[in-house]
Amino acid sequence: MDINQINVANLAYIGDSVYEVNIRYFLVTKHGLKIDELQTMSKKFVSAVSQSKIIDYLMDNNFLTDDEQLLINRARNYKPKSKPKHVLIKDYKKATSLEALFGALYINNDLNRIKALIKIIIDKVENK
Repeated sequence: MDINQINVANLAYIGDSVYEVNIRYFLVTKHGLKIDELQTMSKKFVSAVSQSKIIDYLMDNNFLTDDEQLLINRARNYKPKSKPKHVLIKDYKKATSLEALFGALYINNDLNRIKALIKIIIDKVENK
């Protein structure tokens, strides 16, 4: 399937789920925390501000392929129909671009790349 033919919002829609289930899986299997602790810890990974920092880290440290960077740029240029309430628009757009990346990888069935990026992200967030 040609990812360029899929709306960025739709990629982010599925990517949000792909990203979050991978993070939740990691937190549940590696930390064994109570539900309220899991919720608190997950914010380090899944909030728009956190995702914005993560995408900056991935780009600044050359973890992304050229095609992935093009998709990120396409997603960051997407104009959402509504404005986020509790986050800056720049952070919202960066978070959307991370979600779109995971959506594209999932649709392309690139599960190894998803796992590789999740590992990089976990290492980054846990070893700040």
